[in-house]
Amino acid sequence: MDRSGPVVQLRGAVEAFATAYPVAGDRWSVALSGGPDSLALTAVAAGLRATTALIVDHGLQPDSAAVAETARAQALALGCVAAQVIRVEVGPTRPAGGPEAAARAARYAALSAARRGPVLLAHTLDDQAETVLLGLGRGSGARSIAGMRPHDPPWLRPLLGVRRAITHAACRELGLSAWQDPHNTDRRFTRTRLRLEVLPLLEEVLGGGVAEALARTATALREDTGFIDELAAEALPGVTEGSGLRAGALAALAGPVRRRVIRAWLLAGGATGLTDKQIRGVDRLITAWRGQGGVAVGSDVPRERLIAGRRDGVLVLRREPV
Repeated sequence: MDRSGPVVQLRGAVEAFATAYPVAGDRWSVALSGGPDSLALTAVAAGLRATTALIVDHGLQPDSAAVAETARAQALALGCVAAQVIRVEVGPTRPAGGPEAAARAARYAALSAARRGPVLLAHTLDDQAETVLLGLGRGSGARSIAGMRPHDPPWLRPLLGVRRAITHAACRELGLSAWQDPHNTDRRFTRTRLRLEVLPLLEEVLGGGVAEALARTATALREDTGFIDELAAEALPGVTEGSGLRAGALAALAGPVRRRVIRAWLLAGGATGLTDKQIRGVDRLITAWRGQGGVAVGSDVPRERLIAGRRDGVLVLRREPV
């Protein structure tokens, strides 16, 4: 094996990750789609510790069962101690995320239920750059632009610093035949257009290095976001009154910390799908209070929404049917 080749680079990345984020026990799982990224990660992971491959069959393509079975056989041939195919039904598509989000939700739920210990995910630096661009387009604030976290137990992403070209080259070096997901070339999907059209154009216009720059931006924002989250966690007990938040105490906090406190309070109250616009709307109940009505946010209960409002100087949440 080439001592400077792609397989060695991938192994080094996974070993460095395992050193930076020690994993309890001597086993882990890897999410395997059969594509080049996850196949290369499986090959490396199986050589480092006892690895179980988890293959999710979404049933969205006519040959999905055959693809899943091929991936299972490849995982065992690569040295995995076990390989399991998990068949799922993708739930209804929601406007906010489309079919991609529905499939992702089903996949993560299946992996979470089947896992034994942490799960390695094969997201690369290129995936991170695409995620940052998606966050920019949504305008959902720093947390969205901060991208994916490398260590987000039980999810581990050891390849976020590795280019996609390296995983593809590793498969060639190992003689592995990877599945090519047709969705990755289907321009109906936003992420596919970012990958095939937007990022190449940005690389051309800006002179290269764009994907790496976007990944560095994500890292910097995650660090800043984490620090503000810590400040908000420290401030939360001092502004809490029963199940609400005291407006006067909130007003004394710095804006970024105040909005993180509001976000944490909303999530604890059952809010889902929060956007920066919604959080700032609730924030205006503190900073620009004129007796206005509440702000509606998504709820963890179907056919229901949460309303964040202000009553007697306290932010309160109430539920109402949609």
